[in-house]
Amino acid sequence: MGGCRKRVVCQAGGFILAAFVACGTSRAAEVPATCSREDFESVVEEAAGSLRDLNAKNRPMFQEKLRELKDKRHWTHDEFIEKAKPFVKDDKTSVYDQKTDELLSAIASMGQEGASAQSPDCALMVELRTRMKLLVDTQLAKWVYMFQKLDAELAN
Repeated sequence: MGGCRKRVVCQAGGFILAAFVACGTSRAAEVPATCSREDFESVVEEAAGSLRDLNAKNRPMFQEKLRELKDKRHWTHDEFIEKAKPFVKDDKTSVYDQKTDELLSAIASMGQEGASAQSPDCALMVELRTRMKLLVDTQLAKWVYMFQKLDAELAN
């Protein structure tokens, strides 16, 4: 499970420039009668894949829009580095990042607990799926927000 957790944590660090792909995890609220360590690992792997896809899709588009803004405003490289910061990091993105960190911490703990339990707690797996979906949704909301800010600036 450590490898899965590390990949999810690594993906969280790269969310500044990522894109949305629907989370592949099940949305079922019912607790399955049985579950296994592999089921817990699968939940984490699926969400990690969704987060990687989110990054891979949005990063290039976002960077291209930032370059468009740089060209439109005729910023030097140093001006660009300074003036682009608010499009990537502000009070609202900090809230998204804080929520992401909290979710990652809970997910890592729950995933490890579920994968190492003598008898896996299937209700815990359902909760893990819910948190993984919330993590992906949080990152989607962050991307939407960042793109809206950048699009508004490009329109001026």
